[in-house]
Amino acid sequence: MRSDWRCVLLAAAALFGMTPDAMAGTTLDNLRHAGSLACGVVSGIPEYNKDDRHSGLDELGLEICKAIAVAVLGDAAHMQAKSYPVEHAGLLALKKNEIDVLVGATPSATGVWAYGVQFGPPVFYDAQGIMVHRESGIHTLADLAQRDVCFIDGTDTQLVLDAALRSRGIAYSPFPFQEEGEMDAALVVGRCESVSADLSQLAEKRANFHGKANDFVMLPETLTLDPVAPAYRQGDAEWGAIIDWTVHALVQAEASGVTQANVAAMRDSADPAVHQLLGIDASRALGLDPDWAARVIAAVGNYGEIYDRTAGQGSPLRLPRGHNALWTSGGLMHPLPVR
Repeated sequence: MRSDWRCVLLAAAALFGMTPDAMAGTTLDNLRHAGSLACGVVSGIPEYNKDDRHSGLDELGLEICKAIAVAVLGDAAHMQAKSYPVEHAGLLALKKNEIDVLVGATPSATGVWAYGVQFGPPVFYDAQGIMVHRESGIHTLADLAQRDVCFIDGTDTQLVLDAALRSRGIAYSPFPFQEEGEMDAALVVGRCESVSADLSQLAEKRANFHGKANDFVMLPETLTLDPVAPAYRQGDAEWGAIIDWTVHALVQAEASGVTQANVAAMRDSADPAVHQLLGIDASRALGLDPDWAARVIAAVGNYGEIYDRTAGQGSPLRLPRGHNALWTSGGLMHPLPVR
C-alpha cells in the first residue's frame, strides 16, 4: 500500500513539474533545520576577466546575508560564507543547492534561464565609468576628445565606451590592454590618461594604489547601469519573499531614520511607517516574528550604514552614494512598504 501511494505522489509531482528534491522541503525549512545560512558572494579576482564587471563588493554581500540570516534565525544566527571569483561559479553553486542565496551578480534574463534563479531588489547600483589622474585636466567626458582611454580588451567595455562617446560626438583614442597589471602600471606612470570599467572595479583598483590612491578620481558621468542583487532559486516563493523584504526593510529603515543605535528608542515614534517596520502595528508576516526587521536593524544597521562601511567613505572603496542614494536624495534606492 505504501508503495502504491508513493507511486501516486511521484506521478502527481511529475504532472505538476515537481522533482523529489523540491518535495524534500523549502529553503526556509532546511535553513531552520541546519541553523545556519549558506551565503555566497562574488568577490571578483585580482586580474580582470572577460565576463564579470563588479569587484570589491563581497563585504556588502556578506552584510546583506547577515541581515537575511538574522531575519530568519534571530540574534544567534550563524552563517557560512562562500566566495566565488566570478558570477558564473556563484550562480552554478546556487543552482546545485550548495548555497541558499548569492549576492554579487547582475540580474539578467540569461541568468534566470540558464541557472534557474530569480533576483531580488538591487542592493548596489554599479555603473561603467572612467577614472583619471587628478592632474590630467580631464574633468568631464567632453575632455576625453583626442585623449587615450584604457580598458581590458575582449570585454563589453569598449563597445559601451564607443557607443557612449560617439553619441556625444567625442572622438577618443582607444588603448586596449590584455592584462590588468600592465594597465595599472601604465596608469600610474602616465601612459594611460584614463581607464574605463565599472565603478566598483575602478574603486578597488584605486584602493590598491595605496599611497597614490588620492591621485585618482572618477568622472561624474556614467555610461551604463549595472545593478547587483541577491539571487535565489526559482520555485521557492516563501524564501524569495523573505530575501526581498529584508532588503526593503533595510532601505525603509534609512528612509525613516531608524539606525542600529536608535532602533529601540524608535519604538516610541509617532510615524506609522516606523511602527509597521518595527512590528509594533504589524501582524505576523512572511512566516517570521513581528519584530524580525527590528532585530535585523539592531544587528547590521540600515542600508545607509551598511553602504558606508562596505562601499562608501568608511570603506577602502570610498564610493559616493550616487545612484545608491535614497530616492528622496536623487538616487535609485527605494523600498516597497514594509507592512
